[in-house]
Amino acid sequence: MDNGTNRDIELAKELKESYLKLKKEIQSVVYGQEETIEHLIIALFSNGHSLFVGVPGLAKTLLISTLAASVDLKFSRVQFTPDLMPSDISGFDILQENKETKVKEFAFVKGPLFTQILLADEINRTPPKTQAALLQAMQEREVTASGRTYKLEPPFLVFATQNPIEHEGTYPLPEAQQDRFMFHLVVEYPSLEDEIKIVQNTTIGELYKPKPVFNAEKLIEFQKLILRVPVSWDVTQYAVSMVHQSRPETTKIPEIKEYLSWGSGPRGGQNLILAAKTKALLDGRFHVTREDINFLAKAVLNHRLILNYRGQADGVTTFDLVEKLIQYMKRED
Repeated sequence: MDNGTNRDIELAKELKESYLKLKKEIQSVVYGQEETIEHLIIALFSNGHSLFVGVPGLAKTLLISTLAASVDLKFSRVQFTPDLMPSDISGFDILQENKETKVKEFAFVKGPLFTQILLADEINRTPPKTQAALLQAMQEREVTASGRTYKLEPPFLVFATQNPIEHEGTYPLPEAQQDRFMFHLVVEYPSLEDEIKIVQNTTIGELYKPKPVFNAEKLIEFQKLILRVPVSWDVTQYAVSMVHQSRPETTKIPEIKEYLSWGSGPRGGQNLILAAKTKALLDGRFHVTREDINFLAKAVLNHRLILNYRGQADGVTTFDLVEKLIQYMKRED
């Protein structure tokens, strides 16, 4: 930690307490999905965007809107559709009369991108032109409209949802945009016990309304603390080696060489380390371990691996290959 200052130690304790409170607020509305909730909160504290993929009815939208209600941040939701234009999310100019001078002039009306948490619902339903506008906001944290560039208020996070079973009228996300997501999370069906709780608690009246746990200023303070968490050379080498082993041209893993066209770029290693720092603090530790890297590898690397034709024909998934990657790294450890 930054010279082991008392302030950082106290802030780390406050971070863990806030995490537990936030988790409790979300779990009061969303039942089960514990690992998905943990990853969502890690992404929040790490200042990383996340993509949630799952069939309809698994509370993807509810999960993100509940998170937004549990923190005192500006929140916008956009339902992505094929006719959505870039100006619909970034903003547009309107001609209006100046009340003082009576002269007509253009004024910029900010779109829903000017927020702190953006829920991009069914993100793959909008065409590439609109996805490109979102890509700039995700990468640069700024918006260009009518030839002018506007900075987005920090923290700015995109949490997107996607339906994996409906392909008609959809536009696959470009690899460049997928790479901007820290996590690609598959939301699974709930267990029998959790589904019983869902039915019991959602058919008796109004849902619990979460209370804000912290505000934007405190979140930014937590995010800066996470950046100061030290990571040993050994753990950094482990994470970067995992990324290198994901690439067909440098891997020693036969399945990756056989089934992948492309592996992860450097952003995969960056996100592994950053998320692992957050994971360590949430667990009450001031050091990052290889176990943290292994725990986060699937969510970080899955969407950064691109199958070749043989992989697709043989029904291999990128999750299978990330698991091979983790097992290889454990054996080499």
